[in-house]
Amino acid sequence: MEEFHTVSFHTLGCRLNQAETAALQNRFRAAGYEIVDFSEPADVVVINTCTVTEHGDSDTRRLVHKIHREHGRAQIALIGCQSQIQGEVLCRLPGVSWVAGNAVKMELPEIIRSHRDGGPLLIAPKIGRGPFTMPAPAIDRSHTRANLKIQDGCNFFCAFCEIPYARGRSRSRDLSDLLHEAELLAAAGHQEIILTGVNLGTWQQDDRRLIDILRALAALPGLERIRISSIEMTTLPDGLFTLMHGGRLCRFLHVPAQSGSDAILKAMHRRHTAGQFADLIRHAAAEVPGIGLGTDILVGFPGETEALFEETRALLDALPLAYFHVFSYSERNHARSRLLPGKVDEETKIRRSKVLRALSLSKRHAYFRRFLGSEQTVLFEEEQRGVWSGLTDTFIRVRVHSPEPLHNQLRRVRLEKIDELSVLGTLI
Repeated sequence: MEEFHTVSFHTLGCRLNQAETAALQNRFRAAGYEIVDFSEPADVVVINTCTVTEHGDSDTRRLVHKIHREHGRAQIALIGCQSQIQGEVLCRLPGVSWVAGNAVKMELPEIIRSHRDGGPLLIAPKIGRGPFTMPAPAIDRSHTRANLKIQDGCNFFCAFCEIPYARGRSRSRDLSDLLHEAELLAAAGHQEIILTGVNLGTWQQDDRRLIDILRALAALPGLERIRISSIEMTTLPDGLFTLMHGGRLCRFLHVPAQSGSDAILKAMHRRHTAGQFADLIRHAAAEVPGIGLGTDILVGFPGETEALFEETRALLDALPLAYFHVFSYSERNHARSRLLPGKVDEETKIRRSKVLRALSLSKRHAYFRRFLGSEQTVLFEEEQRGVWSGLTDTFIRVRVHSPEPLHNQLRRVRLEKIDELSVLGTLI
């Protein structure tokens, strides 16, 4: 039986995947493996897959073929969302030995130990609905900021999305378990924790809700920043903006809109209107001065005419948003939208995406200009050729020249000049 000693990882998709990969790496370390960089040869290569769009699916196929071509002796493990709903297809890719769905992916070291020979093994059982714990902390030695998984799955079933099939129904992580991991992350030197989940605002345990997690984390010694990742506007807890004034909860909110047209939102089975989204964004900007506000927009959804697209563009232009992520609609096998009429051609999707991305850049620069000349606290993450890069709590990327190491330091910086997607500054 072949012995495996080294393993590398590559993560596709969301922050939740990143959190799970970090935890899984620590499970492999505990099992005696050496973690090597993805660019280096390894006995086992683990790809945490994504299937939100066709691009995620094709990225998996491209990576598998590249690994098999360059490191033919490596055995490949595919885990995560694509593995859950496309397992049989993935088993046919070259070099793939294990395909593990979301219910069992954290057991991958044991799966590999028990099945080292023979053909590809597919394990993708049905995902449970109960609360959960994590088998290892997501201490991430390769990143300054740490992701903390608090929730998984979704019950919303938006028409364009198949994640409820890939991730299961909404379920919450045990509060004591997630707080214990937060303590470990802070003790390991992570000064910022990012709360992650598929629909994290739906977290609950008995009568406790997301706001209770935030208050508990705000009292945790050694933790300087708490950031909420993407969250649905209908799940925002009362008291959130008040807590942002306390200093530890970042003045940042990423709320997916997906469209600015009520007709499209209805067809998407979204749970808000364009007006409700606009009211929230304006209210947040008024309640928390300087808050960084972002959103997701899906262009080319079936039935999106030029007039309906213009409704989205006009709404985004009018709101105090700092940026938006723009995605082109792609058909998903499990999504109800595949049955809708009024398909939008690829050329139109590309053109509309360019329009919104240009608008997003303009909004980003307008947001940056509000802070020029001000002093902000930056958590520095990485260095390239003498230039250190980090983030403010409002999610502004800041770069400074510094001969001294700044890794994982919180430093005051005067913001001076816009440089495309970041702001240049000087240490104070």
